[in-house]
Amino acid sequence: MVEELALSGADMIKVGIGPGSVCTTRKKAGVGYPQLSAVIECSDAAHGLGAHIISDGGCTVPGDLSKAFGGGADFVMLGGMLAGHDESGGESVEVNGKKYKEFYGMSSATAMKRHSGQVNNYRASEGKHVLVPCKGPVKNTVLDILGGIRSACTYVGAATLKDLSKRTTFIRVTMQTNEIFANQTELIDMKPYDASKAAATTTTSAVSTAATTTATSSSSSEEHKSK
Repeated sequence: MVEELALSGADMIKVGIGPGSVCTTRKKAGVGYPQLSAVIECSDAAHGLGAHIISDGGCTVPGDLSKAFGGGADFVMLGGMLAGHDESGGESVEVNGKKYKEFYGMSSATAMKRHSGQVNNYRASEGKHVLVPCKGPVKNTVLDILGGIRSACTYVGAATLKDLSKRTTFIRVTMQTNEIFANQTELIDMKPYDASKAAATTTTSAVSTAATTTATSSSSSEEHKSK
């Protein structure tokens, strides 16, 4: 299919059936393909004909983008990772004092009703409509993603993003990350340890203790003389 599209004049081909966070195509239609495998196979066909691949869906953490680029994608589309931010689309909703933003798939009933007026009776909804907690400005998320991709290039020795696929080897694993502290709250707002302040505090405490001891000794001596 990719070769046919490229030969027909397509410059870019979007790849991804069902991997999105608000996509239910795999449940409703039973159609889909593992996203990384699809990217690897389609990019090989597209690049041989001078076309490009857009990986659409399946990313939940910054490392997933590195894998997509490593698999041969030229572009990566994000939906769920960018949902809920100040700059993202969707109406803002407040529930029990907490702020959320709407997020829905473009094949969902919500999308079809809003953009086409109705859900045609010959098809089914293939998307979800969810509320995502507000995440604030998108800047921090973007910086986190870019930092992850830069680190990936460093680890595999890729001087540029284009070189990432040439330096990447994929292996199948049963456990990707160590989840021993998965249920623990991450402390992200802790201030760095300042040794100089700690030393100053210790010294002050020692001086105070010495002063107290001296004062006590002097009082005891005077009391003895009076007796």
